[in-house]
Amino acid sequence: MGFLDRFRQLKHAWNVFTNQTLEDRVGPTATGGGMTFVRPDRPRLGYSNERSILSSILTRLAVDASGLLIKHVRVDENGRYLEDIKSGTNECLTIEANMDQAARQFRMDVVLTMFGNGTCAIVPVDTTLNPNVSGSYDIKTMRVGAIKSWSNTQVLVSLYNEKKGYREDIWVDKKFTAIIENPLYAVMNEPSSTLQRLIRKLNLLDAIDEQSGSGKLDIIIQLPYIIKSDTKRQQADQRRQDLEAQLQGSKYGVAYIDGTEKVIQLNRPAENNLLKQIEFLTEMLYSQLGLTTEVMNGTADEKTMLNYLFRTIEPIVQAFTEAMIRAFLTRTARTQGQSFLYFRDPFKLVPISQVAEIVDVFIRNQVATANDMRQAIGWKPSNDPKADELNNPNMPAEPPQAPSEPTQSTTTN
Repeated sequence: MGFLDRFRQLKHAWNVFTNQTLEDRVGPTATGGGMTFVRPDRPRLGYSNERSILSSILTRLAVDASGLLIKHVRVDENGRYLEDIKSGTNECLTIEANMDQAARQFRMDVVLTMFGNGTCAIVPVDTTLNPNVSGSYDIKTMRVGAIKSWSNTQVLVSLYNEKKGYREDIWVDKKFTAIIENPLYAVMNEPSSTLQRLIRKLNLLDAIDEQSGSGKLDIIIQLPYIIKSDTKRQQADQRRQDLEAQLQGSKYGVAYIDGTEKVIQLNRPAENNLLKQIEFLTEMLYSQLGLTTEVMNGTADEKTMLNYLFRTIEPIVQAFTEAMIRAFLTRTARTQGQSFLYFRDPFKLVPISQVAEIVDVFIRNQVATANDMRQAIGWKPSNDPKADELNNPNMPAEPPQAPSEPTQSTTTN
C-alpha cells in the first residue's frame, strides 16, 4: 500500500462513536471513564442467570460455540470453500476483534450476550469508509452490544467505547449491523420458557435456604393456661419476652421454663415438592438444549458429542454467520463469491487409535494430501513434493510413456 492509498484510507476512515450525531447518542456525558477494577466491556450474565447450574450451562454452550472458527472466505458458484480473504474483517474474526478482545473471546462475548438478552448486535466500530455512503468498506474493529430498543430502520445498542472507557447507548442502522437472535429463544428467553421457570424455582429454593439459616429458633411455648382474655394474652407476651431476654443475655444460649410449660420445635425442613420440580425442570432443560450429564462433565462418547454439536452448537454458529453475511456483505460482494463460513475440526472427537486408519483412507482415496493430514494432526508439513500431491501411494506409479513417432504423410502428384 502506497502513501496515497494510506492517506485516502485515513481521510475516509469512519468510527461509529465519533461520527454519531447528538440525536444518535444517548449515553453519559462524562469526558472520561476513569479507572476501574473490573473490565467494563466484559459480558456478564444477569443476576437471574447466575443461579447454580444455569451459569455452568450457559458458559459450557458459549465455550463450545466459540470453539468453531469463523472466517471471511471466497467460495465458488456452488458455495464451496476456495480461499481465505485477507481483509480486516477476517482479522477481526481470526486474530483480534478490538483492542480488548481476541477472536475467540469475541465469539464467546457474542454467544453470552445473545443468551442473556435473547438478541445481540455486532457493530463495526472502525471502518475504512462510511457504511452509510459506500458498501465497499472494510471493518477494522468490531464490538458486541446488547439491543435495548428497536425502530423501523435502527436499533439502540449499549456499546463499549474504548476511547472513553464506558458503555454508551447509540442508535445504529440495521443495514450494516449484524443482529443475531438466539435460536433457542423459546427455550431460554421467553417469560414462560423452561429456563425462566427453572430460574424462578431456584430463587424460591434460595429464599427458603436463607430463611432456614437466618438464626431463628422457630419454637412454640405451650403455657399451662388458656389464652382468651386480654390479661392472659399480656401474660403470654411477657413470658415470651422473658424467654427472649434469657436467650439473648445468656453466654451459651441457655434458658429455663416452668415445669408445666411445653416446648414445640418447628425449625425442620419444609415439606414441599420444590426440589423435585427443580430436578424435573433441569432434566427437561437438558433435553431441550440437547445436553446430557456426560457432555457437561466431559465423559460423553463420540455419538453423543456429535448429536450435541449438530443439534445445539451449529445452529448458534449458523445464526452468527448468516447475520454477518446479511449485514457485512453487499449483493455485489456475494456475487463475487465472498461469504462467511465456520469450520469445525473433525479430529477433535476421534480417538488416537483411529487416526491412522482415517489418514490412510483419506490419502488412499485422494481426498486429502499427506501434508493436509499432517496439518490436521498438528505436525509440520513435509518438504517432499509428493506430500502435496493427490495420489494413492499404494498404487504403482505408471511408467512414463515413450513419445510417439510423428507420422509422415505421402502425397501423390
